[in-house]
Amino acid sequence: MTGKIVGAFFGFLLLRNIIGALIGLYIGHLFDAAIKRLTNKQNVEEWLTSDDSKQAIFFYTTFSVMGHVAKASGNVTAEDIQTANEFMTQMHLSGEQVAEAKEAFNEGKSLGFPIKKKINLFKQYFGKRQDLCQFFIEIQIQIAYSDSILEPAEYELLLNIANQLGFTKRHLGQLIVIWEAELRFQNYKRDQQQKNRRYERRYAGSNSNSNSQNKQQGRQQGTNSASPSISDAYALLGVSDKESVQEIKRAYKRLMSKNHPDKLVSKGLPPEMMEVAKQKTQDIQSAYELIKKERGF
Repeated sequence: MTGKIVGAFFGFLLLRNIIGALIGLYIGHLFDAAIKRLTNKQNVEEWLTSDDSKQAIFFYTTFSVMGHVAKASGNVTAEDIQTANEFMTQMHLSGEQVAEAKEAFNEGKSLGFPIKKKINLFKQYFGKRQDLCQFFIEIQIQIAYSDSILEPAEYELLLNIANQLGFTKRHLGQLIVIWEAELRFQNYKRDQQQKNRRYERRYAGSNSNSNSQNKQQGRQQGTNSASPSISDAYALLGVSDKESVQEIKRAYKRLMSKNHPDKLVSKGLPPEMMEVAKQKTQDIQSAYELIKKERGF
């Protein structure tokens, strides 16, 4: 608007008629438009380099690629949707964020989803952050395993994503082995929590000795499901049973540092995904405690 006013004023002064004013007005309009484009461009560039934009890209890409992985085997199953919903619940998303996550998931499972383009954009922002790229791949492995079976088409897609982010086939294989072990830790923990809640409800309000004894017996009976093996613990820490105690301790400390939620958020992980990162560190701790008990250190 300022350019139009100034342009019209000087145009009238130069030509001393309305034609000069109109010419000046048009030149002023072009000036205002150029300033607006420059300002908008600066605002866009500022946003694209901000932490908010990085976290938004991580968030949207994660859920859209989750949808694409879920669709890779042909159909999105009820287990796929349940896993995605559990993931959203774990993140404590707001109603608006849940809607955004679902929109991204649906985009990912749509025909013609530009997976390479999406991963390339993700790589532009996070390609130098191997820990965040690995975290991203681990999430996609989780959705692929939602039905406990890794289909060939799902594996091929995971491999393409991993390669595009600079991970080898061997590295992807290691991440899959780690997730399989971690999944057994999570399932066992969830199973025990559910059983304990059932027994708590069953014996709630009872203070008699006989019922207390029955409660204890019930809990003991409720823990008969298969627990994670020592092999799972070694796999989760990425070590073998041949490693020394010092090497195991170093591996544990390295994993805890690498997966520390605050550190990941500072590098661009959306704060909403902190709970997912916390679950990872809890699983690492459980595996480490199992090894400590087994090895006696």
